[in-house]
Amino acid sequence: MDLIADILLAAGALGAGFYCLVLSRRLKRFNDLEKGVGGAVAVLSAQVDDLNKSLVSARQVSDGSSKALEQLTGRAETVAQRLELMMASMHDMPEAAVPTAPAQPKPAEERDALAEAYESQAEPEKPSEEAASSSGLMFVRHSRGQNRVA
Repeated sequence: MDLIADILLAAGALGAGFYCLVLSRRLKRFNDLEKGVGGAVAVLSAQVDDLNKSLVSARQVSDGSSKALEQLTGRAETVAQRLELMMASMHDMPEAAVPTAPAQPKPAEERDALAEAYESQAEPEKPSEEAASSSGLMFVRHSRGQNRVA
């Protein structure tokens, strides 16, 4: 019986040793820096460092943008106040008569008006007798539509 107990004890010790060997190999693969969890932890740690750096730079950029936006908002508020003052001062001014659009002339009336205007420009004005009789005048004023007569 002692012999059977010793054989069983030896078999149990060999089984436990084999089990420890398997666990040791699995633990080595688990902590391997390239393939296992150790590698994943190292990669994640590097990514966290990169994210922290990009977060710091994004904060700096957003702070600069925030300051610029505050300045622009202040300028816009100042301009808005000026515009409000201008609008308020415009209410104090008397209202000017708003010209209304004239009725559309009929085509015949329009042609007659154009013909009259053309004829009035085409007729040369005769110099007045005072201008012709005075010998002291050196220059005579003519209308724009009239040719210059010497």
